Amino acid sequence: MNVALVLLTTTLVLVIAVLTAAGAGKLARLDGATYPAALTRAATAFTAVIALAAAVTAAIAALST
Repeated sequence: MNVALVLLTTTLVLVIAVLTAAGAGKLARLDGATYPAALTRAATAFTAVIALAAAVTAAIAALST
């Protein structure tokens, strides 16, 4: 597999995860959550996106073998 493609895909997943976390944190603050609670929700959203990407990668890898 091409190294550039792997790096581009990894970067894209990280950017999407950070944007999702920022959106979740902002929505939590708009909902009246404290800063620590909003940061916790943002971290949870970031972790969920990374875990979902890992699960999809594992599923695709299992299908391609």
